[in-house]
Amino acid sequence: MPEWIKSRIRSIPHYPKPGIMFRDITTLLKDAQGFRKAVDELVQPFAGAGVTKVAGVEARGFILGGAVAHQLSVGFVPIRKAGKLPAPTVRMRYALEYGEDEVEVHRDAVGPGDRVLLVDDLIATGGTALAAAELLRKAGAEVAGCAFIIGLPDLGGAKRLADCGLSVTTLCEFAGD
Repeated sequence: MPEWIKSRIRSIPHYPKPGIMFRDITTLLKDAQGFRKAVDELVQPFAGAGVTKVAGVEARGFILGGAVAHQLSVGFVPIRKAGKLPAPTVRMRYALEYGEDEVEVHRDAVGPGDRVLLVDDLIATGGTALAAAELLRKAGAEVAGCAFIIGLPDLGGAKRLADCGLSVTTLCEFAGD
């Protein structure tokens, strides 16, 4: 399975800046069979696990998270960059290699009793995913797990999430990035 998924992901060297190998899932998404298989594989570990909502991180996490939520027959919660949501929000600031950023969720999107699956396309250093998970917890929800198409194990993000007590699922990994 990992090689099958990896074969549908385009690698773009030196994007968005020199030295970065960008993993582009749009080639997976345009392949109907590949997209369906990826969503099914993201859903499988969480079917019957009591997930009440799926949260997707802007922007590719919206695509994947919406499809996963549909398959699990639960609602979808967008996690956005600060300033993009119209109703009252809960925010979480986090550090990047080059500064800080913030993510937010509507205050009424999740609450006590919700078991939320966090979905995004890729786990690298884990900063955004960890902030998103903490944001969900701050809003009162339990994070049932984190699911990604791609893991970049050499950057340590999945380990960071696991060290915080979060379960992590990846469909494939690219070493050295």
